[in-house]
Amino acid sequence: MRVMAQMAMVMNLDKCIGCHTCSVTCKQAWTNRNGMEYVWFNNVETRPGLGYPRRWQDQEEWKGGWTLKNGHLQLKTGGRLQKLLNIFSNPKMPGMDDYYEPWTYDYETLLNAPLQKNFPVAQPHSLITGKTMNVKWSANWDDDLGGAQEYAPKDPMLKGIEDKVKFEFEKTFMFYLPRICEHCLNPACAASCPSGAIYKREEDGIVLVDQDKCRGWRMCVSGCPYKKVYFNHKTGKAEKCTFCYPRIEVGIPTVCSETCVGRLRYIGIILYDPDKVLAAASVEDDQALYEAQLGCFLDPFDPEVQRAAEQQGIPMDWMEAARKSPVRRLIQDYKVALPLHPEYRTMPMVWYVPPLSPVVDVVKDTGHDAEEMGNLFGAIDALRIPVEYLAGLFTAGDIEPVNGVLRKLAAMRSYMRDINLGRDPDASIPEAVGMGEEEMYEMFRLLAIAKYNERYVIPTAHAEQAHRLEEIGTDCAVSAYDHSGDAEPFGVGSGPEVRIAVEDLRIRTARMKDDA
Repeated sequence: MRVMAQMAMVMNLDKCIGCHTCSVTCKQAWTNRNGMEYVWFNNVETRPGLGYPRRWQDQEEWKGGWTLKNGHLQLKTGGRLQKLLNIFSNPKMPGMDDYYEPWTYDYETLLNAPLQKNFPVAQPHSLITGKTMNVKWSANWDDDLGGAQEYAPKDPMLKGIEDKVKFEFEKTFMFYLPRICEHCLNPACAASCPSGAIYKREEDGIVLVDQDKCRGWRMCVSGCPYKKVYFNHKTGKAEKCTFCYPRIEVGIPTVCSETCVGRLRYIGIILYDPDKVLAAASVEDDQALYEAQLGCFLDPFDPEVQRAAEQQGIPMDWMEAARKSPVRRLIQDYKVALPLHPEYRTMPMVWYVPPLSPVVDVVKDTGHDAEEMGNLFGAIDALRIPVEYLAGLFTAGDIEPVNGVLRKLAAMRSYMRDINLGRDPDASIPEAVGMGEEEMYEMFRLLAIAKYNERYVIPTAHAEQAHRLEEIGTDCAVSAYDHSGDAEPFGVGSGPEVRIAVEDLRIRTARMKDDA
């Protein structure tokens, strides 16, 4: 048995309010540079909806992730021969229409316009061409079901359950799905890269791009089924979410977690056996992949695991962090967190607690007690969010694990109501979902009122590893490129020069005036 540590995240979707604070702070920290105007390492999608980029879940179109062929894993984009044939022209990439053409506004016209009868208008101008444009799409264009009649029915996850989803205003449903790179155990982006620039850090499992090795083939963009690798057209390099590794190394949570208004994110260590990953990702039945991935995870309380971890050099404080990990508790102990699209066979490590709301309102509208256990259990089948939709997102269509999670969440609400009203708790409620009273109360504390140091249990990097981590950090720094303008085969000097607003405001302003 081999033991490795993986930094992982869980998001409680019942607590996401769709404020996009995580997206904005991530943008400011990581993607506010030239060539990254369209890039969102973190974005929050409204479900149902098309997502970002458009219809990223349609792997029949994008060929992302892995497929099983004759019992062996193979990239959906094809083998080495297929990659060689397409190496200079990669056809399976989202285009500008699938992302969006980034824009700014002609603020000078707005700010410097003289007094006049009509109010001046700041027209949108493309940050790519500098020309006037009509804004037609962006990273959260269908936010809060905006344009639901036009966009939401095209959600790939609605295929086969169209009759269960209503789009009349008073009958429809929505919830928010925050997304970052999944930092998978079996990353398809790394396997797709011809130059070996994408790698998985041995000490914590974070997947990064070595900017010195990247040659801009963009195969990683195609290979990632979550479309969380982006191409910087200015540097000619691929860039992706780094899980804020400089912060993680000193025990601080990611920027998106630190600034999350709803406090829905949890970060911690999961121990796993890398020797089991290939077999788990290769199981025949898509719906068995969730349990197969659970089988890769190890119990840090197991003496055998502890001995193996010690022999393989995992520090004791990392083992202690694994035992206290909120992520481990939600995924392994309580089993209320589920992976996003396990059928892609990448073994994702950002998991989600599916939303239960608004089940209480559904019951209340019938005139029954909205917090009584039996009523809540019965209402799950009548949720405005169809269980089949959630199963399509988190369990490859298997509704049983999703039903199990929703029943636990409903039981927790019912059980805690008695406690909050000063009544004796009913032990039969947690028993009905296979949990003990103390276990259910601890799950409630973690999901509802956990403090900062309970939501983020992040061991720091060790001094003896500092030199190695420093070298790794230098290799994969997202801003490590030369600004001198020297021509390189795939660097900043490659191709025609594209001026960006933040790069040269005066030149762009003059061009706008000339175009007008």
